[in-house]
Amino acid sequence: MSAFKRRDLLGGALALAAFASVGLSSQAMAATNRHRTGAPGAPNLTPGDKAIAARVDARRALEHIRHLSEDIGPRIGGTESEHRAANYAARVFEDLGYQVTQQPFAVADKYLADVVLPDGERWQTSASAQGPLDVEVEGGVVDVGAGTEADYPAGFTGGLVLVDHTTANREAQVRTAVERGATGVLLVAASATPDRKAGCFVPSLANQVPIPVLGLAQAHGEWLRQRLAAGPVRLRAVLTRHSDLTSYNVLAERPATIGSPATAPVVMVTAHYDSVPGSPGANDDGSGTALCLELARVFRSLPTQHTVRFALWGSEEQGLIGSRYYVNQLSDAEAARISGCFQNDMVATSHDPANRYWLLSVDGEDNLTTQGVAEAAARLGYVPHVSGPTARGSSDHVPFHERGIAAANFSWRGEAGPALLEPIYHTPEDTIDRNISLERLRVSLELVGAATYEVARYRR
Repeated sequence: MSAFKRRDLLGGALALAAFASVGLSSQAMAATNRHRTGAPGAPNLTPGDKAIAARVDARRALEHIRHLSEDIGPRIGGTESEHRAANYAARVFEDLGYQVTQQPFAVADKYLADVVLPDGERWQTSASAQGPLDVEVEGGVVDVGAGTEADYPAGFTGGLVLVDHTTANREAQVRTAVERGATGVLLVAASATPDRKAGCFVPSLANQVPIPVLGLAQAHGEWLRQRLAAGPVRLRAVLTRHSDLTSYNVLAERPATIGSPATAPVVMVTAHYDSVPGSPGANDDGSGTALCLELARVFRSLPTQHTVRFALWGSEEQGLIGSRYYVNQLSDAEAARISGCFQNDMVATSHDPANRYWLLSVDGEDNLTTQGVAEAAARLGYVPHVSGPTARGSSDHVPFHERGIAAANFSWRGEAGPALLEPIYHTPEDTIDRNISLERLRVSLELVGAATYEVARYRR
């Protein structure tokens, strides 16, 4: 018998064993053959596909998103909030029986402000490094629009001024606030395009100024103006410089169950768990993180000829720092063992136009991961949802591609192209209520789960 046939027979036997081990009712097993949303006909599932489809649970995954986005909130690289998320993920992996490592690396200082409203509502924003930090400021909010001298009300006696930020006028806007005796400046970001809201930003100034300067998201400005329309608003802001920061990659591994684990190839399923300042990051990338945690639960008892390794990257939002650090630490032998990396970034948006599940490789070419998801989509009946492969970087598959490892990013985006993201991307409105679809989360779980298991049950 050829090695190829032995490989196929063993892989098929593993899949049958996995499905037999699921232990579900006949009704539940039959449900794996149901028509999927948007599918033209019945799926044609392998036993391995059934083992995945019968076990993944989008509602379980949603609870991980809830903890990350609501209990923790914004998870900024290297800060205590990101550490809380890393520790949470590590505990989940450990409870599932995985070998867990938290890989540390240094990251740059962060300048943040916690804003507290009278009713107890709290927001996070960015702050300027050229204004006072490690201070607290409190006062009434005064809306001065464009922030020119003429926009200040007669009799202005100080307070926190709300200013519509423009990059070209930033220095003048802040200088005018200082000269008029403002106690702080709340610069409201403006979107460059009508179909995208602006998130928080770090206001960079040419010189040091004596009052705090905050970079608010567009939504923050809208919310403040709604409150001001109902009456006076007073708020408190605590500005902090976070220094000497360490971020962490969370790595969880389950050795191959067949053959020699020490020499078995490795398949990776990955996501980043941090978010941008001010954003709860429910979809970006609480959804990808939750997908990894839920698939870890599914894969913990599945027989495989590959070692299965999950990785959650720290500090992706500051430039793919965590994944680059990880890949740079790999020896050539370690890199050669990795069959492929399935990177999941923004896999559950409820935004209606983001109805295409994109297969995004750096060079736009097919590789093991894009081909695996495309084939899984055909078997599951999801082909109408799927586009690609298409060339796109900007996520943690890039360092793997640069090292010669098959990798791709998987994400829900607009039909016309992968640059079409939901309008509340990177904003305070990236919440479960505003931006998470259980249906799309389930599709993502099934596609990546089935594709990963198709790789994992065979030995190269």
